[in-house]
Formats: sequence, structure tokens, C-alpha cells
Amino acid sequence: MFVPLRRDPVARENLAFDYWCLRKMIELINKIPPTVRQAIEQLQDVGFEAYIVGGCVRDLLSANVPSDWDIATNATPEQIQKVFPDSYCDNKFGTVAARMGKTDSSDYMEIEITPYRIESKYTDKRHPDKVEWVSDIKDDLGRRDFTVNAIALSYLKKENGAIKVEIIDLFDGQNDLKSKIIRAVRDPHERFLEDALRMMRAARFAVTLGGGWQIDSATEKAIQANALWMKEVSQERIRDEFLKIVMCERAAQGIELLRKLGLLVYVMAELLDGYGCSQNKHHIYDCYTHSLKALEFAAKKNFNMHVRVAALLHDIGKPKTKSGQGPDSTFYNHEVVGAKIARSILFRMKFSKKDSDKIVKLVRYHLFYYNVGEVSQSSVRRLVRNVGQENLEDILQVRMADRIGSGCPKAEPYKLRHLRYLMDKALQDPISAKMIKINGNDIMKILNIQPGPKIGQVLDILLAQVLEDPQKNNRDYLENETKRLGELGDGELSKLSRQAKTQVSQVEIKRDQMTKKKYWVT
Repeated sequence: MFVPLRRDPVARENLAFDYWCLRKMIELINKIPPTVRQAIEQLQDVGFEAYIVGGCVRDLLSANVPSDWDIATNATPEQIQKVFPDSYCDNKFGTVAARMGKTDSSDYMEIEITPYRIESKYTDKRHPDKVEWVSDIKDDLGRRDFTVNAIALSYLKKENGAIKVEIIDLFDGQNDLKSKIIRAVRDPHERFLEDALRMMRAARFAVTLGGGWQIDSATEKAIQANALWMKEVSQERIRDEFLKIVMCERAAQGIELLRKLGLLVYVMAELLDGYGCSQNKHHIYDCYTHSLKALEFAAKKNFNMHVRVAALLHDIGKPKTKSGQGPDSTFYNHEVVGAKIARSILFRMKFSKKDSDKIVKLVRYHLFYYNVGEVSQSSVRRLVRNVGQENLEDILQVRMADRIGSGCPKAEPYKLRHLRYLMDKALQDPISAKMIKINGNDIMKILNIQPGPKIGQVLDILLAQVLEDPQKNNRDYLENETKRLGELGDGELSKLSRQAKTQVSQVEIKRDQMTKKKYWVT
């Protein structure tokens, strides 16, 4: 469409602003996946309202990519399912999961569509005793947790092809989004009495939405006043929020915020035992701060969930094992006690057995010894056996986090790289006659001879040949070569055997040098 340029300066300025707003609106619409737009349009085509609501609107307005999409509508669950035949509803909140797009397409997704609703009285501090469908989106927004999550966005296609974008923001959520403020909708005390987990969600949003976010003072005071209600929240829900905090970039700040808000005692009280518990000359922080510093490093390095939780819990046994005061205090067997405490915590929080077993193992064996020249190959093999080959990188990462948490300047010093080398070496298959697909019994049958030195000599020669050319490690070649070697005289066979042993030794030396180089060990 052609729009003539206005000559009036004010009019031109207004037109420029209109173009800017239009461009921003188009950018917003283009960020909405086609399947979500299709769902909105299908509802609108049969006369219903449809708004994108919640966290996806918050993310859209803050230029982030939403992880999921929620739509609110004035249609009832039954009406929604008529609009979307490929859908299902199995909860009392009336949420309908509509399957959009082709199942073999990248656009395929399930979209949750919920009727506008209001809720009354939360006896269990989690579920509303009564849910009522309403016809006004404003009533629905008023029941939500925080202002930045109480914004609704929709667009309407007009007959002439134009698009009207509508944003409903009753509680100044856009301004809070701009100011990076977590503020409860209306009365924070009421919001937290409705669902006590919202207090933990406030802390989670403050650290997961990016840097610089804060909880507003009235909301913070309400959390501190109502923290006791966290006792009513299920451990599964607490675990899920805890992991969202632990897995974000600002994980350590999140745990500390839980402490300041008075929530940590209901999430992981055992951590508080280390608050103010001083350590010995090898540490510059108390036990609690040390654990947070370890978690901070693990998050910075983007280590996996098991390593992060183990980094947070690795010294959980220190307060109970502390003996003495000052720089010479000791914590004997704190890793053993800590593993038991960690298992109790993870069991209480309903972690899966698989996850729990792995984290407990990392806590139990995090205090391994690794001084160069003092660590034997047998002790390394014992560590590998205790931890498991699949957990070696994780246990080293926990130790690196432990070092940084202790105030050490380097996460991976020379001696830790040397341990990596020893571990790698311990995992390598030893070079021996067992590597070839023929054995002494086979040779005795092929050559029709009794046990004697000739068998070992033949095996030495065959092993050297296979190391030089792995393709020779097949039964046909080895049997034919055995027959050829069997025809040689004792002196010539003995000479070839000595040469083969030298060749095998050179292979072992070269492999060891390559392994050392891999870890910068000289």
C-alpha cells in the first residue's frame, strides 16, 4: 500500500512513529510460530477470542524465544475440542492440548489452550477448591502470579488484510519487564497463599530471566512472611523448581536468594548447616559459601545436572564431621557422611534412583588423591572401578569445581591433568597376545606340537604383525601364517620373536607418548 508523505512536520513525525509501531508489531507476529497463529485464527474464525498469555508473551516482549506457547480463550473446553478435533483434555482446569501441524513436520507441536477462568480458595495452598469459566480475559489475567506473566497478546486479521495487534496489560507488566522487576499481581500475600510454590518461582525468575532482575520490596516481604507455607508444597514440585535454578547461569545466586528469602530451609535445610561453618587452612570460605562457589563454577562451565548438584552437595557432610577450630580443623570421612546425607536429600526430593545413585557416587568419591609421583596405577584403577568409567569426566569436573570453590586459582593444574593421563592409560587395553584372534591351544593344534617356547614365539610374531596391520587379525590369515612360521628353524623363529618383542615395546612407548601429549603431560 502506498502512503503519501505528509508535509506537516508534526504529521510526518506521527507517521514515522506509526511506521515504527507497525514494524514492531509485525516483528512480534513473525516470532509466533505458524502453528500457534493457525490455532489463534481457527478460534477467531468461529467467533471466539484468543490470546497468547503467560511466559511466552513475557519472552516475546523481551526479545527471547519462548520455550512453549499457551493460549487463553473465552471458549469452554468442549467448544475448544470441537474447533480442534485432534486434542484432549484431562484436567479440571479445562486445559485442552491441541495437536497442530503434521506429525512428521518441524512445525508440529502441542499447544495448550485454556478457557478464561477465575479460582477461589486454595485450601491445600496449591489447587483451587473451585474453578469457574469466565468470559473476560481481564478476569483471567487477575488470577496470575506476577505482573510480567499477566500480559495477553493477540492479533486480528481484518477483511482488508490488515492486522490489528492487541496487548492487554492491566498490572503494568511491561514496565516491570523493562525495569526487570518481579512483582506479584495485586496482593502478594493472597497470591502466595493460593500457591506457596510461587514464592520459589519468584526467586527462580529473578535469576533465570537474565542479569539485573530483582524482586520488588512488597513481594519480597510477603515471601519472607509466608515462607512457612512451603511445607505444604510437594517435594516433586520443589525439586523441579530447584533444578531450574541449579541449571541456569546464575545458579549460585539463586540458591543464595532462596536463603535470603527464608525459603532454603524448606528446600535443602542441610546446606544451612554449613553457613558460618569455618574451614581449615586449605579454604578461604565457610562451608556454605564454598559450596556456592563450586556450583557457580560448574554453572559457568555449563556442566551437566549431576555435576552441578554434586558440586553443591560435595561437602554437605563437613559440618557434622568437623573436629577442632581454626586453620588446623579436620573433617575426616566427610565424603562418606556427605554421601549418606546427599542420598537422604535426593530421596526426600524424589530424584530418580538413577540420578540419585550417580550424584551420591560423585559426592562419595570426590576426595580422591592425585599427587604426581605418589599415585600408583593400581590406585587409579581402583578409582576407575569405584566411580565407573562412564563417570570419570564428571568426577574430575566436580573436583575442579571443588578447587575453585576453595579459592584455588586453577581449576585443572598439572597434577590433575596427569591424573587424566593415568586414567586414560588405565582404560586402554593392554598390549598382549589376548588381542589377536588365535591362542596357544589353536597353535598347538595347527602345528601338532606339545606345550613349549615355540608357541610363545609364534604368538609374539603374530601380535607384532597385527599391531602393524590390524586387518591381519582374522582367523584365515593367522592360521596360514602359523603354518608358515612352524616350518622355520628354531634359531630363525627365536630371532623373529626377539624382533617382534622390540616392535611391540616401541608401540607401547609411542602410545604412552601420545596419551601424555593429549593431556600436556611431559
